[in-house]
Amino acid sequence: MKTYPVVLTIAGSDSSGGAGIQADLKTMSAIGVFGTSAITAITAQNTCEVRAIQGVDPNIVRGQIEAVLDDLPCHTVKLGMLYSRRTIEAIADCLSHYRLDHIILDPVMVSTSGCRLIEEEAIEAVKSLLLPRATLVTPNIPETEILSGLPVSHENDMERAACRLFEIGCRAVLIKGGHFEGAESGDLLFTPHSAPVRYTSPRVATRNTHGTGCTFSSAIASYLALGEDLPTAIARAKTYLTRALQAGADVSIGHGHGSVNHFFAPCALTASNLDEEHESPPITTQSNE
Repeated sequence: MKTYPVVLTIAGSDSSGGAGIQADLKTMSAIGVFGTSAITAITAQNTCEVRAIQGVDPNIVRGQIEAVLDDLPCHTVKLGMLYSRRTIEAIADCLSHYRLDHIILDPVMVSTSGCRLIEEEAIEAVKSLLLPRATLVTPNIPETEILSGLPVSHENDMERAACRLFEIGCRAVLIKGGHFEGAESGDLLFTPHSAPVRYTSPRVATRNTHGTGCTFSSAIASYLALGEDLPTAIARAKTYLTRALQAGADVSIGHGHGSVNHFFAPCALTASNLDEEHESPPITTQSNE
């Protein structure tokens, strides 16, 4: 029996197609994995602004997740825009009932255009319910400051912030340095008992940066689903994002921050032998702590 590598993204919908669920599924398809989705919120947005947000009922979010995980051989989940505390509570409880190999948490809080994408009370739920469950957390600099409660002005501040996140249960954190100045874009991977790992790429001169965080985290999840270890998955995802930025750098798509070119070199979706250990998607009776 063969199957496709499957990834579930749990995130918000972006009507302009550059970020959120749309960017996640484009990324997964381009890398060669089978993308599935659970939508947490619907946004009315374009490359210039977010005009409106409506959260999806948490019971419907739970239903979407269960429908996928009860049926498809999915063991890698990417979390993006989660919007509300009730939704986060439902997701955390739901995921606790499934055997998952990887959970990638991209703590989406503010859009590229500056709109707040998460309710204030939901931030503590992210920290208490999701950070300890995640294989990897991928915050940018502003998100790192919110989660850690510490200012991050230089790379030296990243390690202090990472240590604070470890204190609240984080297992691994990739702090993205895209908000810093310089010819290179540098990200640092921190784990509790290892030296930081640096990932750098040339900074691409473009306004088309809408959805880069969604794209990066989805690429990491995709490469993990293809069997790469975490450091390799991050390195390959960094390369994919850089090439997507370069391929779409001089394209006019909207009047604001346009999208990257996800399909600069798409990979075929290829089936492989189903791992016997993962042949069925078992549900446990574990309850959320």
